[in-house]
Amino acid sequence: MRHMCGGAAGGQVRRPPWGRWGKGFYQSLFDYKTEKYVIAKNKKVGLLYRLLQLSILTYLVVWVFLVKKCYQDTDTSLQSSIITKVKGVTFTNTSELGERLWDVADYVIPPQGENVFFVVTNLIVTPNQRQETCAESESIPDASCKEDSDCPPGEPVVAGNGVRTGRCLRAESAPKGTCEIFAWCPVETKSRPAKPLLGKAEDFTVYIKNFIRFPKFNFSKTNVLDTKDRAFLKSCKFGPKDPYCPIFRLGSVVSWTGSNFQEIALQGGVIGIQIEWNCDLDRAPSECNPHYHFSRLDNKFSENSVSSGYNFRFAKYYRDTAGVEFRTLFKAYGIRFDVMVNGKAGKFSIIPTIINVGSGVALMGVGSFFCDLVLIYFIKKSHFYRDKKYEEVRDLGVLAQLAESSQHSVAPAEVGTGLAEQPEAQDGGGGQKENGCVCQQLLQPARSGHQGNGKANVEQLRNLQTVEA
Repeated sequence: MRHMCGGAAGGQVRRPPWGRWGKGFYQSLFDYKTEKYVIAKNKKVGLLYRLLQLSILTYLVVWVFLVKKCYQDTDTSLQSSIITKVKGVTFTNTSELGERLWDVADYVIPPQGENVFFVVTNLIVTPNQRQETCAESESIPDASCKEDSDCPPGEPVVAGNGVRTGRCLRAESAPKGTCEIFAWCPVETKSRPAKPLLGKAEDFTVYIKNFIRFPKFNFSKTNVLDTKDRAFLKSCKFGPKDPYCPIFRLGSVVSWTGSNFQEIALQGGVIGIQIEWNCDLDRAPSECNPHYHFSRLDNKFSENSVSSGYNFRFAKYYRDTAGVEFRTLFKAYGIRFDVMVNGKAGKFSIIPTIINVGSGVALMGVGSFFCDLVLIYFIKKSHFYRDKKYEEVRDLGVLAQLAESSQHSVAPAEVGTGLAEQPEAQDGGGGQKENGCVCQQLLQPARSGHQGNGKANVEQLRNLQTVEA
């Protein structure tokens, strides 16, 4: 017979150590290890932990899944096509043009509706221009001259209307004049009208037809409601009562940007119409509808700046009976409308769902880590919880020394009683002494430097079982 902690009996053949190692390795393949949990009966830390769990769970459910819908796969590569059609007529009577009726072909540029269209609201008209010589406009700085040498022939006037002929035209009493040029004469000299010519254009309407497609989900939609009522587009106008009507009144569009139509019609401007598609494809396709936003894109606060307004020139050409070409020049002020489309579609997918649930579970671990810090560092009994949570492990040599030192502190009567109950070893007292020392190593905990109770060690010695050699 030999003790479990003792050495081998005399004369017994020792088995090779690698056999035991192999057997131990084989058995360890079927072991399952789990973490050791310490339950701390502390109401404050427990309440803090539950509050953190509740906050993380609320964030995960409300913000991540309900608001951001992170359980969906998304597609932002929106494909879009836009068709615009403006309607409206107005009547004007001016000295340059006389009585004139304006329809879509006169005031909309370009005539084929696209995502950008321009509506003329004001004009400077220079009629009956022909290619001949005339004096350059006095408003052109580079055309100023005192003598003919200031007007080299063949040189174009910088930011002017034509090419110099070599003559300086000035009144007899005037110290300065302007260079004579070959150009479309007479040149434009009139200033902008004080009131917009087409001020009634605010009652014109524009029909915006938008086709969109999300290629990832093969989903297509248009902003025109799917209805069998043919009179719908003739009677509706976009507004709070008809938020999905694709027909917009120009005056209302400008007012929704915070601007006044008559002011912007005087010198022009740029208006942005934003169509936004946010589609939840987990719902019915009929619930995927556009939302419209309006903004002024040019600098409306710099009305006296050189960059304010929007204008350009175009001409209409004619020939008289003699075959001589002439034209009417128009400097057009107006409102440019830019229609822009963006959007995003989402549909349930298991992959982003798993990823976001896993992220939420990881956040739960952060809550546990924070509560551990509070428990072992910041509360009054932190040292007690720290000793319970962290157990110091020493090597066998150090444990043997601690066990020997603790044996001397045990009462002789208790030690005698404990040893009396142990069976004597038949092969010598040295093995028994060694056994007691090693078994003390296994039973003696070394936690935070505190030595165990000697009486408890003796009680543990009583429970040791022996194994036959």
